[in-house]
Amino acid sequence: MSKRFRLLAGIATLTPAFALLAQDIPGTPRTNPYLAAEKFAITHFDSSQSDAFPYAVPRGTFKIDLRKEQRIVAGPVNIMTLASTSPSYMWGVSSEGVTYIDVSNGGFKEVARLPAPGQKVIPAALHAKVLDQNFTSAAQVQKAVTDVYGLDWTRVVNGVYSVVDKDNDVYYNTADGILIKFGLVDRKNPSAGIEVIKSVDMRPVIGPDAHLVGTGMTYDGKLVVASNFTVSVFDRSLEGKPQTIHLAPDEIVTNSFAIDDRNGIYIASNRRMHRLVWTGTRLSDDPADGAWASPYDTGDQPPTIKLGDGTGSTPTLMGFGANQDKLVVMTDGANHMHLVAFWRDDIPAGWKAPAGAKSDRIAGQIAVTAGLAPLPEFVQSEQSVVVNGYGAFVVNNISKSGEKDKLVDVLALGPVNQPGRGIERFEWDPKMHRWHSVWKRGDVISISMVPSVSSASGIVFVNGYYKDVGWELTGLDWNTGKTVQRVVFGKDNLGNGAYAIIQYAPNGDLIFNSVGGPTRVHLKDPAKT
Repeated sequence: MSKRFRLLAGIATLTPAFALLAQDIPGTPRTNPYLAAEKFAITHFDSSQSDAFPYAVPRGTFKIDLRKEQRIVAGPVNIMTLASTSPSYMWGVSSEGVTYIDVSNGGFKEVARLPAPGQKVIPAALHAKVLDQNFTSAAQVQKAVTDVYGLDWTRVVNGVYSVVDKDNDVYYNTADGILIKFGLVDRKNPSAGIEVIKSVDMRPVIGPDAHLVGTGMTYDGKLVVASNFTVSVFDRSLEGKPQTIHLAPDEIVTNSFAIDDRNGIYIASNRRMHRLVWTGTRLSDDPADGAWASPYDTGDQPPTIKLGDGTGSTPTLMGFGANQDKLVVMTDGANHMHLVAFWRDDIPAGWKAPAGAKSDRIAGQIAVTAGLAPLPEFVQSEQSVVVNGYGAFVVNNISKSGEKDKLVDVLALGPVNQPGRGIERFEWDPKMHRWHSVWKRGDVISISMVPSVSSASGIVFVNGYYKDVGWELTGLDWNTGKTVQRVVFGKDNLGNGAYAIIQYAPNGDLIFNSVGGPTRVHLKDPAKT
């Protein structure tokens, strides 16, 4: 396998900065005490990777000029604005490095900045030179990325799955296999700056051609780090040698992982879903410790956004009550994907897997059509499944053609290349132990941003580009699929979220992780349309 493919295979805010009290609610994931906050301290929001946040958001149509809003210039990929341990600050994590942001009193002001070692800093003028263009061809986008930015697709990998711990330190990965721990120089005076507390070259552990694809935190405070081929457990100090498990030679991991409150680690390769276990003293793949592995359906390599023939999803946990079905869910790699649920714990006595399932570990699987008829060659997703209770939401990211360079691909989709479309909402029936489709929309576009859901308002969000209005954030009613919120950015390239995740603040402000940097938007009176 080539070094290029191994690297490509991985491409695949307000709390405590806006913290709720760390209270465990029945039916929701238990709060991880070693994260900086209950929500937003880790990519996909919490240890279960739910993509669900508990803040109410307004309904209506809003027309927004992102150039007039409060923005931190960074990127060109700005994965997430992460919670800190202070209600007044957040960490901005981008493909360039990290920033510390004052979010008090509705503000959004950079306090400190530090690029990751060895990473090129792109000045605001260069960002503007790229993003101010009206892209009309993929060649123009390629020229902007290589000649103006001076970057290649590997930049997309940096910081893709970061985490902030209870001591307000950030763990960050680079494309070349370096794990970095950032912290404040003076915790009482953030303006004193950011420092690299420690960095570790993971290549002797993961291999010279591998890169890091995920970080997370166990419920007893150990750092978990995944590469394309390995899972490791570190002390948070990054001192000492990590414990490491190597997956089988035919397996490649392209996404991060979920962790349950018993330190089960759920990670999917392009062949199998795994549950590994941190016992408190060792990392185990032994069934005697509760570990397991299950095959699932795979397919072909799609032409855009997603890479690899397996799942494009970070696994997501579902079911947390005492008597609930406890599941881990993802989309599989079949060309016409399924939504798949695996039993997290013991397989129920006498259980018979659904027809066509590759393992008794599979609790249920259902074909995703995303409202598309006839079905295109691919219905596939590079995004994790959004989970709210027993509800699940998935998107189709795949269009007919795309660009090999993923940074070019994500900038060209929409303005130049026709994006994929189609979304679908499902519900798990815990009595019948099976999925059913609730609604689907074949007209809705989700290009590359990770969708999220407001559990308080019952709205799920995607980011797409439409020829008539340009970029917009679209909010769909969780129960009906009706469009209930539109944040219209127009054809300005800042409206492209480029692999990032969609966030809202507790007061209903949008935190839009734009390709040009995270931006805070106060959604005022809805526009008249």
